[in-house]
Amino acid sequence: MLGRCRNELICDFAEYYHIYDLKAFPIRYIAILAAGLREDSRTRTKLDESKVGMTTLLLAKIADNTSFLAWAQTEDARKGMNKPPMILESLVNRDDAAQGFDTVEDFQKEYERRIKHG
Repeated sequence: MLGRCRNELICDFAEYYHIYDLKAFPIRYIAILAAGLREDSRTRTKLDESKVGMTTLLLAKIADNTSFLAWAQTEDARKGMNKPPMILESLVNRDDAAQGFDTVEDFQKEYERRIKHG
């Protein structure tokens, strides 16, 4: 877990457990806490190779179904026009992964590059 998602684990431990130095605790204790992370934590999301948590997916599905049912009652639906966009589809098909940086200098270089090239 530390090898595949070290940065996510550090962020999750800081957020959930207020632990800022993983080395200050025995590895067995860290493993127990890591196993207890919620399914929508950064670490679990990365390990599951999902882009968003299950709660977000379910909420998107509910919103999509609601907007589709409302649209289905309209004249546009009878004509097959202006179908509402599906939120779930946009969440599942995203390619914009978050990018992390090891140093402030690395961040600054990427920031400058993006400012210059849009």
